[in-house]
Amino acid sequence: MKSFRSHRGILATLDRANVDTDQIIPKQFLKSIARTGFGPQLFYDWRYFENGKSNPDFSLNDPRFKNAEILVARNNFGCGSSREHAVWAIRQYGFEAVIAPSFADIFRNNSFKNALLTIELKEAEVGEIFQMVERYPGLEATVNLDEQRVTLHLPEEISFHFAIDPAVKERLVHGLDEIGLTLKKEKEILAFESSHDCQMALARKGFRQRP
Repeated sequence: MKSFRSHRGILATLDRANVDTDQIIPKQFLKSIARTGFGPQLFYDWRYFENGKSNPDFSLNDPRFKNAEILVARNNFGCGSSREHAVWAIRQYGFEAVIAPSFADIFRNNSFKNALLTIELKEAEVGEIFQMVERYPGLEATVNLDEQRVTLHLPEEISFHFAIDPAVKERLVHGLDEIGLTLKKEKEILAFESSHDCQMALARKGFRQRP
């Protein structure tokens, strides 16, 4: 899994609360489990009209947000059904982090497993970011996981501190998925397997290990 320490990118805003996973990646795109190719389908029903043309009123279609890599949204982002495809679509669209006042638990957990950093800030802080993005087109921010800080690169920089579970932080910083975490115990696993193999060999020969 890709590690995450610090990232600077353009901010894009999605001024909606309770964005559910069916809107993040509609159900008709869930046929594949290849973990690739979902970026174009992100927010598909909002980004496009039924005839396939781009909806100019949807915020992510705003030219200001072209190549944005940090998404800012409102409360309860990622609610609804559990689908890891939602995180895949956000990552493959190009977002490295999502900032919101709150996230659905399952979406948050799926995000950490796929190197997508979810950052919870106070509603007032998120509101301030929305205001600054409107005021400064193309506004960039740096998300620093080591310092647990979001910095807006304004004429006078503004920073916001965020909390994160230490275990999750370690996983993201070192790029450890479930397999990576398991391999950290590789020596212990090999020692156990070696001991187990010896016991099985003795058992086959009719010996018993003393208690």
